Amino acid sequence: MYIFIVNPNSRSGMGSRIWNTVEPVLNERNIRYRVFFTKYQRHAVKLVREITSDGQAHTIIVLGGDGTVNEVVNGIADLSKTTLGYIPTGSSNDFARSLCMPTDPLTALDNILRPSRYLSVNIGILTYNNKNGVKKRRFAVSTGMGFDAGICHEAMISHVKVLLNKLRLGKLTYVGIALRQLLTLTPCRVTVTLDDSRRISFDRAYFATAMNFKYEGGGFKFCPDADCCDGLLDIIVISNLSKLKILTLLPTAYKGWHTRFKGVYTYTCRKAEFISAAPLPVHTDGEPIYKQTQLTLSLEQEKLRVIAMP
Repeated sequence: MYIFIVNPNSRSGMGSRIWNTVEPVLNERNIRYRVFFTKYQRHAVKLVREITSDGQAHTIIVLGGDGTVNEVVNGIADLSKTTLGYIPTGSSNDFARSLCMPTDPLTALDNILRPSRYLSVNIGILTYNNKNGVKKRRFAVSTGMGFDAGICHEAMISHVKVLLNKLRLGKLTYVGIALRQLLTLTPCRVTVTLDDSRRISFDRAYFATAMNFKYEGGGFKFCPDADCCDGLLDIIVISNLSKLKILTLLPTAYKGWHTRFKGVYTYTCRKAEFISAAPLPVHTDGEPIYKQTQLTLSLEQEKLRVIAMP
């Protein structure tokens, strides 16, 4: 049986409309399924935790955006007993973009119902502190602090995003917010420690991000060599550049060409620690977390089985 987790409000209601095209196909093909609709933030975490807590194998299909994928991943009790399918309906869809998944919902559904290829995908873990102590949160695509997280924080409350989503121009939300964040952000000192051994300090860092996939933020190819199956995190830090230089670099990040320039630093590791001199905004797969000064990033031992394209 397929378990569908549907975010009806993704892309300003597009999720609901897409589900209304998907469900008749399931019924026509006599597919056994159950559907759960998310009603509030982190609802998918609760739903999936309850579904997977029985210790049995489950096939969970996400119909939503990267944020819904993030919530589902955080709710899975046992990654090794779960198969994940995805019908992208969000604004950025970096999870689908990195795995070359179809954006057409019926094509995606057909691939899910007749799968010919699976991937064993790494899932990351972010560890940080809040007023209640040490917290952990999984991520599928990426996590980081600074400029990119600031964009995610603002996008979550942006009225412009709602309008652009309705016009099917949601990707432009991130471009506009990125420009505003760049003008207001003050870079600060960030120290990155790789695999508990190599420590690197950056005097004027704009952001430090750990990538599991190639893309984040609606198509920025921040780590072109990232491989979600290789057991490694790809780290990118932007530092010691003028805001004008970053402004000129941003468009090249859509192609991954930014890594050729001075001031862009990339690394690979199994574990990383970020420490900033001032509290910075943090995100996991675009979902905001309160400002932090210290993050630890690693990978789960178990991998997630994902239905991939042939």
